[in-house]
Amino acid sequence: MPLFLVFLLGIGNFTLHKAVLASEHPMLGRVPWFFHLLGGKFSLTVEFLMLVGALLMVQQGASGWAWFYGGYSAVNAVSAWLILTGKV
Repeated sequence: MPLFLVFLLGIGNFTLHKAVLASEHPMLGRVPWFFHLLGGKFSLTVEFLMLVGALLMVQQGASGWAWFYGGYSAVNAVSAWLILTGKV
């Protein structure tokens, strides 16, 4: 079950990340140069690697990683909400 929940959180993270990239928020112009590699897809690659790492750790029985990824997802959700609603 934790593996499935981490997977669902990963889908949510990708969705929010893509929405933030598509928003072309002015703050995206102030991020470090490596964020813009591959047309912004570098950050999606990092997001994918975080998900794969969490999935592998949870699959091996380290359930603490599910909690960590849940917290990471919560911070991502709040950040995306702030950016997409124009509060930042």
